[in-house]
Amino acid sequence: MKKILFILTLLIAITSNAQQNSSPYEWNWVKDGIWLGAGLGGTAYGFTLIQDKEGLTLEELNSIKKEDISGINRWAAGYNSESASAISDIPFAISFAAPFALLFNDGINDHTGQFVGMYFESLATTAALFTITAGLVDKSRPYVYDETLDTKKRLRNNGQRSFYSGHVAASAAATFFAAKVYSDFNPDAEGKFFIWAAAAAVPATVGYFRIKAGQHFLTDVLIGYGLGAATGILVPELHKTKDASLKLSPTAGRNFLGDDYTGMAMSYTF
Repeated sequence: MKKILFILTLLIAITSNAQQNSSPYEWNWVKDGIWLGAGLGGTAYGFTLIQDKEGLTLEELNSIKKEDISGINRWAAGYNSESASAISDIPFAISFAAPFALLFNDGINDHTGQFVGMYFESLATTAALFTITAGLVDKSRPYVYDETLDTKKRLRNNGQRSFYSGHVAASAAATFFAAKVYSDFNPDAEGKFFIWAAAAAVPATVGYFRIKAGQHFLTDVLIGYGLGAATGILVPELHKTKDASLKLSPTAGRNFLGDDYTGMAMSYTF
């Protein structure tokens, strides 16, 4: 009986250690292939909508007024800064690279293919939602209200893509994806608060400079932030393993003390 208890305890310990390096996610090539394909297809369709989007006529431009903008957004009308636009690209680029830093984590890099696949799904989903929305919704950017700006630029169709911020959405999707995956692979890790804080701060910084650049209003940034963060979190969550199982199997052999044993090996997969 002592031998049975000894080997049972030993096998549980070994199984537990092995599980630490297992992935909390599952990947289905058919379902995920369809998902990724739909995201890429939606993005391509969204880009055609954006290309076919019409700009303002001179009559429409002359009729727009800051007073018609809601109070939460009115203060940003007329903002126009090329330097702020250039600065926004820095944290934007950093956010895309951030998830790949997780590949230095031993547990995560054992599942690189799965990790990269989910990341691309997150970005494709975010891109599809943004491009289709930007192609269908007409909303003047803040810089369109800058009367000192060249009229031709104010009339272009690019000026009608304020809703919503694609930069912020993509940035949030990337950083929150990284924080979510790190937390799922390392549920007991210390310092997770700082990972999530950084994930929140980077797209917020992008949003701040996109507003200063005159590209988006506050609500455009908030909506982009929320949708991007939700996608970055939900895509990994929807890939979480859904069932747990307790398995018992007979086992026999000789332990390191030289004694023969028979017993039951128990493993818990989750």
